Amino acid sequence: MSKKHYAVIGHPIGHTMSPFIHKKLFDLAGIDADYTKLDIAPEALAAEYGSTLRGLDGYNITIPHKQQIIPLLDELDDKARMYGSVNTVANDEGRAKGYTTDPVGFIKAIEAAGIALEGRIMILGCGGVARTMAYEIALRGKPFEFAVHRRSVGRAGLLCLDITRKIPDAQVSFGLMDQIIGNVDVLINATPVGMYPNVDEQPIHNCAIGRCAAVYDAIYNPLETALVKRAKANGSKAEGGMSMLVWQAVAAHEIWDGSTYDKQDVDRLCLEAAEEMKRF
Repeated sequence: MSKKHYAVIGHPIGHTMSPFIHKKLFDLAGIDADYTKLDIAPEALAAEYGSTLRGLDGYNITIPHKQQIIPLLDELDDKARMYGSVNTVANDEGRAKGYTTDPVGFIKAIEAAGIALEGRIMILGCGGVARTMAYEIALRGKPFEFAVHRRSVGRAGLLCLDITRKIPDAQVSFGLMDQIIGNVDVLINATPVGMYPNVDEQPIHNCAIGRCAAVYDAIYNPLETALVKRAKANGSKAEGGMSMLVWQAVAAHEIWDGSTYDKQDVDRLCLEAAEEMKRF
């Protein structure tokens, strides 16, 4: 079998964990493949699509190409069409099909952490990461709410309208992040607060964290944010975002070559990826 070729594209691509994670996954599956990163400016995407991307067996996509790639593809997976976003492409017999693996990455990570999406579910933030999580929760028929800063109230309202338009029976609302009252069963941080280098920051106050039974933080650098550490100190179940990053990569491999990986593989890879991050 000939060697396979894969990549991640973005601009600016900078440091990315994708090559490290995907190479490890190929090794675990015993597949001979290389994986690189390609910095492609938005104005060069169409040209590179024909000259470079068509020649790959598959590739991942990050900002700013997740929407811009769509008109160039031959086909879209149903979930990618619903989200209007693509982060994984498979080139198969001359046809390029786009997928989004972020949603399954989120759900797999939550399940692996032993966090049940039940009770009062709250998402901090209303950006792209929050949107992905919100749709998956709504599709499962679970009520939830966004907690946002005052400057984001308009954006949160529009996101709620978009969710209920696409999922008519969705039960979604929003409120202010600095006015969280009562207990929360599942708190999900979809903001960048606490990300390296600002590792001492938390998106909400300690008193609010103390009323959360379970916490999932989408941030993966550091492996344990101040939010996760505080939640664990309170005795709450808490998990960082490295697992979501790895599970969405696993989903890409399932698309590309049908490889499967168990929780032990992912847990070990999360720790290895955390060690790799320390090199940068």
